[in-house]
Amino acid sequence: MFSGATLVPNVVILLVAIGALVLIPYLAALVTDRNPLPFPDRDYHVFSASSPSALAALERLMQNHGHRPRFRIDSEEVDRTVFSNGTIINCPRPRIAGVLGNPGGALGFVVDDPDESARESARQLEQAGFQAEVILGAEPGLPIAFVRTNALISSAIVFRKHVLKMGKKPPAWTPRATGH
Repeated sequence: MFSGATLVPNVVILLVAIGALVLIPYLAALVTDRNPLPFPDRDYHVFSASSPSALAALERLMQNHGHRPRFRIDSEEVDRTVFSNGTIINCPRPRIAGVLGNPGGALGFVVDDPDESARESARQLEQAGFQAEVILGAEPGLPIAFVRTNALISSAIVFRKHVLKMGKKPPAWTPRATGH
């Protein structure tokens, strides 16, 4: 006999409740631009600061306009801050700036194979009539490849692996010294 009421197993009710308890904080984090997860890891834009003190000033400027710094990913060649919107502001040291031609910015792409993506992009740019030079190993130990091209003014193209394939998790952002 059918009484019109359907019994829902307790385990289903429990799973729905747990899902809601997990989903609600995650959605709140996304809405407030505080995604705690390393994805989505999208393509990005890089801007180069003129000095370490300029990098610190630009970090504060971004914060004043609502962009939250997520990570400091400094290397021996570049100091960088990754913001929650995917923007990266860096301060390249003289060696890498010289190798790359002192670019003021870069188009950044997340790819499976940075070296091959850089080579293919260079071929594509050359077929379109532009100069393109692939630069590998500019930042030793990081899966990053660059293309220097006259298709961009004072900029480069950078390819890197997904953040989960870059190595260890980057440290959380901390304010930089503001000395000039």
